[in-house]
Amino acid sequence: MRRSNPMPTTLSRRGFLQVSSAAAVAAATSACSRGDEVKVRPEGVPVSTFTKKTSVAEVLAGVDLTGKTVLVTGATSGLGLESMRALAEKGASVLGTGRTLAKAREACDSVGARCTPFELELESLDSVRACADAVRALGTPIDVLMLNAGIMSLPKLEQVNGLEKQFAVNHLGHFLLAHRLLDQVKAAPQGRVVTMSSSAYKWAPPAGIEFDNLSGAREYDGNKAYGIAKTANGLFSLELARQLAGTTTTSNSVNPGAVNTNLMRNLPAWQRQIFTPIAKFLVKPVDVGAATQVYVATAPALATVSGCYFEDCNPVVPGGSMTDAKLAQQLWAKSEELVAAYLA
Repeated sequence: MRRSNPMPTTLSRRGFLQVSSAAAVAAATSACSRGDEVKVRPEGVPVSTFTKKTSVAEVLAGVDLTGKTVLVTGATSGLGLESMRALAEKGASVLGTGRTLAKAREACDSVGARCTPFELELESLDSVRACADAVRALGTPIDVLMLNAGIMSLPKLEQVNGLEKQFAVNHLGHFLLAHRLLDQVKAAPQGRVVTMSSSAYKWAPPAGIEFDNLSGAREYDGNKAYGIAKTANGLFSLELARQLAGTTTTSNSVNPGAVNTNLMRNLPAWQRQIFTPIAKFLVKPVDVGAATQVYVATAPALATVSGCYFEDCNPVVPGGSMTDAKLAQQLWAKSEELVAAYLA
């Protein structure tokens, strides 16, 4: 019998590296879901009874957010949409952003009248400034600024204004947005900035941030670039907390864990085909994945907690460069330089 399309017995070097990359994503996801690593807790920070299986409904049980205003970036799908839905159900007025106003409006309409759509394309600093100006025009204090949106592991190098796109979108766009809205957050009785990081900070190189390769042009690996961007998110949150010391405003970062959202959309199709059938065994459902960021945004016990990193609804001391205060200040200074024309 004639066989068609036989399976190759060997892999090219490129093919091997692609398979290895997919395996690395799956392995990291699996470990994150299982919680294999021993957790080190920061001293003096409240530990909740919640776990990696806790849902947003459980986190918000008994919480009343009437009169609160929350801005959620990336509210059109996944963790952002789930966070917006859960917060609005508890009485919050939610400003939900999307890459286009049409997408943001569709998402907000699906939740209800408490949600107001705003256009925010994070790769465009003009769009970030326009969004911030529109929010500032409301004249309303922002109780929670949830920096949730992001992109992950782009297979090929893409650049935005000469910067690697994941760094530009995940970090720099949010950096500028937070800068321009910080006065409104500080105007709230107890404002909170909640920044989405990830355990993928472990994919960053030893330096944490490669300031001499922010363009990605010298060398590029999608997972490493994502790790750098997520490290940047954590360092931004850390430095912001330092700057907010002595105020009633807090800044914390969050690792949601492995959640099967469209964040995976940029993986090659064949990797998604491998990942999708096993995802239900490795990852959290969206209502569980969103629990940590919602907990950090609303828990009364965290009213004075700042400069921490949370996963599974509890504080954890991260590794890598995530607690490097000097690096955080260096990143802040570089970020201000990169968006200088948009700060005023």
